[in-house]
Amino acid sequence: MIKDLRNQHGVKLKAARDMIEKAEGEKRNLTGEETAQYDGLMNEVLDIKARIDRVDLQQKLERDAATATAPVATLDGASGLKDSKEEIDPKFATSDQIMNAYGRALVNGVPDIMLPFTNNDRLVLRNALQQDIDTDGGFLSPPMEFQARLIQRVDDQVFIRALATKLRVTKSDSLGTPSLDVDPSDPLWTAEIKTGDEDQDMKFGLRELKPHPLAKRIKVSRKLLRTSALSVEQIVLERLGYRFAVTQENAFMTGDGANKPLGLFTASDQGISTARDVSTDNTANDITFDNLINVKYTLKGNYWALAQWIFHRDAMKQISKLKDGQGNYIWRESVRVGEPDTVLGFPINMSEFAPNTFTTAQYVGMLGDYSHYWIADALTLEMQRLTELYAETNQVGFIGRLETDAAPVLEEAFVRVQLG
Repeated sequence: MIKDLRNQHGVKLKAARDMIEKAEGEKRNLTGEETAQYDGLMNEVLDIKARIDRVDLQQKLERDAATATAPVATLDGASGLKDSKEEIDPKFATSDQIMNAYGRALVNGVPDIMLPFTNNDRLVLRNALQQDIDTDGGFLSPPMEFQARLIQRVDDQVFIRALATKLRVTKSDSLGTPSLDVDPSDPLWTAEIKTGDEDQDMKFGLRELKPHPLAKRIKVSRKLLRTSALSVEQIVLERLGYRFAVTQENAFMTGDGANKPLGLFTASDQGISTARDVSTDNTANDITFDNLINVKYTLKGNYWALAQWIFHRDAMKQISKLKDGQGNYIWRESVRVGEPDTVLGFPINMSEFAPNTFTTAQYVGMLGDYSHYWIADALTLEMQRLTELYAETNQVGFIGRLETDAAPVLEEAFVRVQLG
C-alpha cells in the first residue's frame, strides 16, 4: 500500500512540476485554468503525503503494540469482557490482572469487580481503580501502563512532542528554569594586572512552566464496547490519543500562554520575540527562495544538526514552485519510508495549525531546533466515565484529563518566516 502511495505521490508531483516548466519554457505565467489544475495537483500531493505519514505512524503503532508487554482486557462476543475466575490476592495483583480489571471497569462502570475476598482485600484493588463515584459514573485512575501508552500515542501524533524536551512536574505546581536573556559584552584587551571593564549587559531571566488542565470527551456506543474485536482499552486509547494530540498541537503552534502553552508562532518576550522574525526578500503575499536562505543563515550553525521547518500545507504549495539558481526545485520529496521531505537540507513538518494567512507581516513558517521548546507535564491522567448522560443514545462517555504547559526557552534556536 505504502509503495503505491509513494508512486502516486511522485506521479502527481511530476505532473505539477511539468506544468510550471512548460509555462517557464514559453516565458509566461500559468493561466487561470492551469493555476487551478496546479493547485488541485498539489492538494493531491499533500493529501497523499499526509496518508503516507499516517500509514507510517500506524505501522509504527502496530509494531509497538505487537511488542508491548502491557496486556489488555479481552472481549467475549456479546457477553462483553471476560471475568477472570482465578482467585488472586488484590494486594499482590499483577500488571495483567490490574489492566484486565481496568478494562472491565471502563465497560461496566463498576470498579468493584474483584473476586470474593474479605471486604478489606476487595477495597485495596478497588482503590487502585477508583477515586470517586457519582451519579454520572465515576473517576477512574488508569494504571501506569495505560498512562504511558496514551502519552506515547500523543507523542507519536504531535511532532512537536517528539522533538521537544519533555519534563515531569511531580512535586510542585510549576517548573521554573533560569534563562540567559542577554549575553555579556565582549572582553577587552588589557594589561596583565588589570581585569577589564565591569560587564553591564548580561541579564538572567526566569521561564516558569505551570501545567494547565487539558480535557477531552469522547462517546462510545455500548454495543461497540460489548462486541468489538478490539479491546475497550484500545478504543479509548485511539480516540483520546487523537483528541489530546490535536488540542496540544494547536496550542504548541499558536497558544497565547494564557492558561495554555505559549506557541512558537506567538511573538512574546517570554518566548520568541520579534527579533527572530525574518521577512527580507519576501513579498506581502509570497515566500521566496532568497528569504528561506536568509532564514537558514539567521539560525546559528550549532543548531543546524537538529533544525527542522514547520509550514502549513498552503505554504508548502508555494515552496513547491521555488527553484535554486541552477533551476532545481528546492523542495526535495522523500523516497524512503519514514524519511521526511526537505528544503535546503532541513526536514519539513506540515501542521494544519501553522499560520496560513498570506498577507503583510504575517508568520508563515519557522526553522528551529525544537529541543529548546520545553513541555512540562504533570502526569495526573484521570478518566471519568459518564454512564447516564448519554443513555438515551445508548452511548457511554469518557472524559480524559491531564495537565501540561510548554514554551520556547531559548529564542535564538528559532527563526520565523514572515511575509514582507
